[in-house]
Amino acid sequence: MTGVGSPDTEIPCLALDIGASKVECAVVEGNGTIRHRERIAVAQHADDLFDAVVDLIGRVRGSSMFEFLGVGCAGPMTRGGEFVSPLNIPAWRDFALRDRLEDLLGLRVQVDGDARALALAEGAFGGARNESSYVSMVVSTGVGGAIVLDGRLLDGETGNAGHIGHLNVVPQGRLCACGSYGCLEAEASGRAIEDMTGRPAIEANEVTRARCAQLVGRAVGTLAAVLDFSHCYLAGSVALGFGEDFFHVANKAAREVAMMNYSSHVELCRSPLGADGPLLGAAMVAWRAERS
Repeated sequence: MTGVGSPDTEIPCLALDIGASKVECAVVEGNGTIRHRERIAVAQHADDLFDAVVDLIGRVRGSSMFEFLGVGCAGPMTRGGEFVSPLNIPAWRDFALRDRLEDLLGLRVQVDGDARALALAEGAFGGARNESSYVSMVVSTGVGGAIVLDGRLLDGETGNAGHIGHLNVVPQGRLCACGSYGCLEAEASGRAIEDMTGRPAIEANEVTRARCAQLVGRAVGTLAAVLDFSHCYLAGSVALGFGEDFFHVANKAAREVAMMNYSSHVELCRSPLGADGPLLGAAMVAWRAERS
């Protein structure tokens, strides 16, 4: 396993981000420049998503020559992304994403979790460039995360380490798509907020926003006490869309549970990568595999 940091490559690659609501593809240069990006909406391709993804890659690829494709995909998945089962894409269960893409495209394909990919990008291009231990997190339609300790992205036994969205934050709480109750994703994601309020998450009132921030903060604070990191970089439409009040409440909640001397200064920060993060992360998945 290689450390997190500069991709140390000049070779451009195709990058594909598969999320709960959208799929985006682009060409990413070794210096992090993104060009020729296109996207499709998952909801518009309920019956033909894979075919639509292949068409999307083809449009971005055009007549240019590439050696490999990096993919960040919602999980869970088997190690290396051989089979993926995104909770928010019911049609894909044990879906052979990597092999099917390789067979159709004639490229070397590398697949990892989308939040894990974002963590790699955060270390190479984002706020964690000078840090060896941090957490990267997305609070959007769903809730995802990844953990970097001592300069290494934690993989875990099956390659699924970092699923912060499935920390239990409300005992006997709402049913989660994973089958458990009270997971952070079931209580604080955009989809959960919409289910609870009947309105899009961006229209949530102050009470709902504060509850979301508190739950996210407690989850991160608990992890900081266990894993000894000082920063969590947050992305996603909910975390960023709720504005500075979200970060104020989340940081207060984190520090209320991270009481050990080494964790009491934990900070939840905005990811500086913005909308480019997922694609940069997908490219890092390819570069990480190619140099290992």
